Amino acid sequence: MKLCIITHKLQKGDGQGRVNYEVAKEAIQRGHQLTLLASEIAPKLENNPQVNWIEIPVKNYPTEFIRNFIFSKTATDWLHQYRSKFDLIKVNGAITTAAADINAVHFVHSSWLKSPAHISRIRRDFYGFYQWLYTALNAHWEKQAFQKAKIVVAVSEKVAQELVSIGVPRSRIRVIVNGVDLQEFAPGTAFRQQLGLPQDVTLALFAGDIRTTRKNLDTVLHALVKVPDLHLAVVGATEGSPFPQLAASLGLTERVHFLGYRRDIAEIMRAVDLFVFPSRYEACTLVLLEALASGLPVITATATGGAEIVTPECGIVLPDTDNIDALAAALLSLVSVEAEMQRMGKAARTVAEQHSWTTMAQTYVDLFEELIKHEEHRSHTNLSPSSRSITLPFGATGAN
Repeated sequence: MKLCIITHKLQKGDGQGRVNYEVAKEAIQRGHQLTLLASEIAPKLENNPQVNWIEIPVKNYPTEFIRNFIFSKTATDWLHQYRSKFDLIKVNGAITTAAADINAVHFVHSSWLKSPAHISRIRRDFYGFYQWLYTALNAHWEKQAFQKAKIVVAVSEKVAQELVSIGVPRSRIRVIVNGVDLQEFAPGTAFRQQLGLPQDVTLALFAGDIRTTRKNLDTVLHALVKVPDLHLAVVGATEGSPFPQLAASLGLTERVHFLGYRRDIAEIMRAVDLFVFPSRYEACTLVLLEALASGLPVITATATGGAEIVTPECGIVLPDTDNIDALAAALLSLVSVEAEMQRMGKAARTVAEQHSWTTMAQTYVDLFEELIKHEEHRSHTNLSPSSRSITLPFGATGAN
């Protein structure tokens, strides 16, 4: 199979980039030929003889909007010239205006635009307007891109529902949850003192961008006031963040430990007792899977994509992201019984083991191969493209 993947990055350390990196590795392992239209790729891919990298440099352009526009225009022009050379095209969202066979959706801008946590509803300045415009245009372009794709892959059930709400037929949607590195993120012990964390206390962890309210650290801090014996470690860049000041105003300075941006998150997860992340909007956050893989009980919310894999045996999923009392009650129910936290932690690891990067990548490439077989069968039997009874991979139908 000659496969073309169009995405900004294919490398570890980047959510969407890591997904594409793992998919590329699996495709290579199966002997497929890859052409990668990307701005950055991992050296392991760049030096592989099965890979042809078409570099699209955009880093010198001033804003994300302009970088994405230049990338899309370049990729679209290239595809119009070389599309016939490939058996299958995989893209992400509105990364190109050219039609793709598989569109993997990591974020639905239409849903984000409607979210109460959208930046434009919080900041009524030029930056807020820029964010509104950026999201609105991406929402428009995404709808067009999704309609052109044969199969749309959602990274969570939440994303699948959002796709249906903007008109993508459920029959064309597959759900493939993101993966996790089960070796890097694994249960164990770590020395808290070396990580800047307090010893001999029950310690929860929050990790994410804390410069805005989207991740919902504000509700976590207010809930923490009602759970007096619990400490909280916060991983996230504090520059420009309002939350250190909020923690101080709530009298939580001694119990909330702001660690700043950290690369040793796997080690930190081995040093804490539970993970709390009731984000106001996520498509499918990797940090949730990383916490489960680390053997941590999880408290999250339905607005957080990926929450559907959190079972009652390994965590608590709150229906209302902003309910302070419900979050406090959930925290209390865990920290009051240490044996229960340990039992839930073991169950969390079991759930995560079903979502390794290898399993995820194999599922993607299985889908690619099934779609190619379907197209070959259709061409051999001279089936009319307008047929309404086409059977797509994994039981979907071709009806719109």
